[in-house]
Amino acid sequence: MDKEVKQIGLKMEIREVTSNKADYMEILLIGDEDELMINKYLEQSTFFVLYDNDILTSICAVIEIDSETVEIKNLATYPEYQNKGYASKLLDYVCNRYKEKFRTVILGTGENETTLNFYKKRGFVETRRIKNFFTDNYSHPIVENGKQLVDMIYLKKSLT
Repeated sequence: MDKEVKQIGLKMEIREVTSNKADYMEILLIGDEDELMINKYLEQSTFFVLYDNDILTSICAVIEIDSETVEIKNLATYPEYQNKGYASKLLDYVCNRYKEKFRTVILGTGENETTLNFYKKRGFVETRRIKNFFTDNYSHPIVENGKQLVDMIYLKKSLT
């Protein structure tokens, strides 16, 4: 069941998803193209979904790594709603939500300049790379902006 979390505009709201997480597979597949990979974090994740005028636009899946760190496993927006600030609002919400209890948020992404710039603009810094992550862990090539993803790039942001 969804529970309303925060009203962020006249008709915009963020809800926490506590059940039926597989119902969000369509939008999750925008952020991670492999359902098997999503299933590895599906149940242990907390989902936050952003609705505008009761239309689902974006989702963020978060897991607790340890007592100081949370990881964003998936942040996705339907293509027709991209570049309208929805992911930014959701990311800001998640960071604010976790800053009381955790010190750091981390995430892994591919070597896509648009995506990397999105996160860096919001205070994330690159910390490490996992060589050949996408070629070793996905059954098919993952291509973004015309470039095949190879390495996983980890970014972090201090919440304190």
